[in-house]
Amino acid sequence: MRINHIAAYVYDLEKTRDFYAKYFGAVAGARYHNTKTGFESYFLTFADNCGYEIMIKPDLLKIDNSKESFGYAHLAFSVGAKEAVDSLTEQLRADGYAVTSGPRTTGDGYYESCALDPDGNRVEIVADSRS
Repeated sequence: MRINHIAAYVYDLEKTRDFYAKYFGAVAGARYHNTKTGFESYFLTFADNCGYEIMIKPDLLKIDNSKESFGYAHLAFSVGAKEAVDSLTEQLRADGYAVTSGPRTTGDGYYESCALDPDGNRVEIVADSRS
């Protein structure tokens, strides 16, 4: 068994789609729009066939992503060597995205950093192997 995909409501479909395409190699399917409900989505696929569905619909409750809360905490992307973590982290920072930690080696031996996507969701950038 494997996870087929993860889904999240976002504030801006195109900005979020473009973020994951540019920095993490996502390929977006066609935009889906249900005209009766106002629901819209893109299905993003990554190199390993993992899927991330990003969705929007009218009247969603807005939340404060600046604080940690119950529920899913982050997405983590393995990008290769430590140098790839460093490089992508600096690219995100230079492009104006908030880098909230790292790059660093965590207490459990992972080399990683964490940045926020356009909606303030945490995205971990991780080296392929532990130190």
